[in-house]
Amino acid sequence: MAMQPITLTSGMRANLVSLQQTNSFMEVTQKRLASGKKVNSALDDPVAYFTAVAHEQRATDLASRKDEMSEAVQLVKAADTGIESIKTLIAAAKSLATSALSADTTAAASTLATQYDEVLDQIDLMVADSGYKGVNLLKAPTDPGSTLTVKFDETGQSSLSLQGFDASAVTGLSLVSSTTSAWVSGGAISTANIEAAITALDNATITLRTESSKLANNLSIITARQEFTQGMINVLKDGAANLTNADMNEEGANMLMLQTRQALGTTSLSLASQAAQSVLRLF
Repeated sequence: MAMQPITLTSGMRANLVSLQQTNSFMEVTQKRLASGKKVNSALDDPVAYFTAVAHEQRATDLASRKDEMSEAVQLVKAADTGIESIKTLIAAAKSLATSALSADTTAAASTLATQYDEVLDQIDLMVADSGYKGVNLLKAPTDPGSTLTVKFDETGQSSLSLQGFDASAVTGLSLVSSTTSAWVSGGAISTANIEAAITALDNATITLRTESSKLANNLSIITARQEFTQGMINVLKDGAANLTNADMNEEGANMLMLQTRQALGTTSLSLASQAAQSVLRLF
């Protein structure tokens, strides 16, 4: 004997369809409340999803550039620290040279000359120690590791080149050592040679101030780009959030409404079922 299909009344079927729709809406709302997003995948909204993904990817790329800028800032600071220390050594060398001008004996002048040359050697050592992560802006531009290109955007088209300069005592700053121009010559103190050394020291100080100003300008540019990049990252993340994030207040209200609708639907289905059962009582 063939099974007879179960036939629902129109009222029961309408209530059942309404309950199924309500349950489907509740699943969506529950997912949004759990994830905090109204767009969790491309199936929810392809345009919003892929646009948000593009924003997030660009924000990630810019975050990497921002880290590179932070390292560039430290590089500039390392070079500037080296310059300030070299200026201190130059002041010490000038003090020695000035003392040599008024030395009472050639022996005293020779001693001061030896100390002066030692200061020049220390300048070279300080230059060598002023690098940061393999880059040294106090080396000659022709030396490896004396330049750095800082990229600002995700494609690398926007950038700034940091060019090193030679801060070594003799070849870079053109300081005159006492071994080259003797402070004591022919048994007498050579005033001319000492004064030439002092002039070279003054010129070196001017050069260092100029280079320090260039570093400060580059530092300002990098810092401004850092702030701009962080702002762009925030804009991109906010844009992605606006496209995908759910309004939790709205979703909470939706859940309350759906729960109420579900309860009413269940009651309506029960009433429709009772109406069908009342027919059986006639037999």
